[in-house]
Amino acid sequence: MGLSNLCDTGEHQMVKGNQTNVREFILLGDPQVQTFLFLMFLVIYLVTLVGNLLIMLVIRADSHLHTPMYFFLFHLSFVDICYSSITVPTMLMNFLAKHKIISVNGCVTQMFFFILLAGTEVFILSAMAYDRYAAICDPLYYMEMMSKEICVQLVSGAWTVGFLYALLNTIFTFKLDFCGPNQIRHFSCELPPLLQLSCTDTFTNQVVLLASAVILGAISFLLTLISYIHIISTILRMPSVQSKRKAFSTCSSHLIVVGLLYVAAFIQYTKSRSVSSVAVDEMVSIQYSILTPMLNPIIYSLKNKEVKTALRNLLGKFKFLK
Repeated sequence: MGLSNLCDTGEHQMVKGNQTNVREFILLGDPQVQTFLFLMFLVIYLVTLVGNLLIMLVIRADSHLHTPMYFFLFHLSFVDICYSSITVPTMLMNFLAKHKIISVNGCVTQMFFFILLAGTEVFILSAMAYDRYAAICDPLYYMEMMSKEICVQLVSGAWTVGFLYALLNTIFTFKLDFCGPNQIRHFSCELPPLLQLSCTDTFTNQVVLLASAVILGAISFLLTLISYIHIISTILRMPSVQSKRKAFSTCSSHLIVVGLLYVAAFIQYTKSRSVSSVAVDEMVSIQYSILTPMLNPIIYSLKNKEVKTALRNLLGKFKFLK
């Protein structure tokens, strides 16, 4: 293939001898619904930003919410803002652009932060499960078990695990060569579709991705599962229905958020190859990377009386200032 033909195809590649080295990727997505998707994702992104920023502002402003549970919720909202911001703005620009191009380095960088934030969120949710366990199963020692130092260590640990998880997979990605094609049938750069475009052996990358995802996912899932086994067991032993209802209401929001995350992960990693398609992969990816960050603040604000009260008080102060 000559250089003139490469220019005609718009694939933005560089030729070295008989080998073509890709310098840029083209994000295809679904070209038939670009305008609809642009408007939908723009609304979702704005709701995500406003919702999570409101949660963070309310927690900072209300001294009643300066507790371990809301400390973790504050950091979860921060992660959700970052999670959406690494993919959605680029996605929105691509919907409007004639050539939906991202450089190889830009694609790998986006992938790194995507993996980093996904790993961090999973372990923050595990820390929140442990917090609910301490509050319900060991209330007398709650403040000792969930001191400020321990809360900071748990959040720092979540970020550290996420960083190592992302770094491990990214290092092996830099060892790959991309010779063409360079079209990613997706809205954003994620590792599985990136591996499919490599012209070198990706066995090591696939093993590292699968092993790290299974190990970290299993650890996080088991921590959450064990916490809730103890929580449910304790709730069932409570003498009054009102006590059971109150205890369950304190962790119902967290259960819904965890459920959304693990259902998406379960579908993604257990679906049969026969039903695997670009559309299915895109929908699952949209669910856990775009919809979940938007739904988290809505779930916590609707299901949590303390957050709703603090939000009303905050909005009341703004009305008073007017």
